Amino acid sequence: MNGPHDLGGQMGFGPVAPEKDEPYFHAEWEKRALGVTLTAGAMGAWNIDESRHMRESLHPADYYASSYYEIWIKALERLLERHRFVTARDLAEGAAIDPAAEPKRVLKAENVPTVLAKGGPCDRPVEGAPQFAPGQRVRTKNFHPTGHTRLPRYARGKEGVIEAVREGFVFPDSNAHGRGENPQRVYTVVFTAGELWGEGADSTLEVSIDAWESYLEPA
Repeated sequence: MNGPHDLGGQMGFGPVAPEKDEPYFHAEWEKRALGVTLTAGAMGAWNIDESRHMRESLHPADYYASSYYEIWIKALERLLERHRFVTARDLAEGAAIDPAAEPKRVLKAENVPTVLAKGGPCDRPVEGAPQFAPGQRVRTKNFHPTGHTRLPRYARGKEGVIEAVREGFVFPDSNAHGRGENPQRVYTVVFTAGELWGEGADSTLEVSIDAWESYLEPA
């Protein structure tokens, strides 16, 4: 979707200013926000793509006024309500009032190190030969879905060159909406700044993205 998260190429948001020696967390509550989000995800009711899409679906005014972990918590509240672990009354009161759904599993404290070490691999086997090869010119499709996609808006309908052929990975556009993993091969595609940004772009700049196979067509 063309949500508030998709800022590539847009103006008016100020420069990107990385913080020197930036800490992992700027406040103690951010640690808890991360922990609660990961623990809730471990219940097995939703996947990472649905979680990402929920963050993208926040109202732009709310999204832009929120810090990184505030966005996480606001999206988590919506996920918990959607999957009936909490209700609007629960959230308003700050306590469990209404009956709740039972989670598929509960992450215990003693199991956290093992679960985090395992991670959540999203690589999957795919059948058939790659449709594209390194060095081949391709064009990204120009589409504007209402649902989740990992093809950034600034790179749609643009010509680039395949730099590398990757393995198969879960297709986020379907996985975010309960339509299955449907793994596809992924390609690293390189674009010139002029192709992406047009006249006045830095001629020395190139941008590479990882694109699922269905995002691409021969140029």
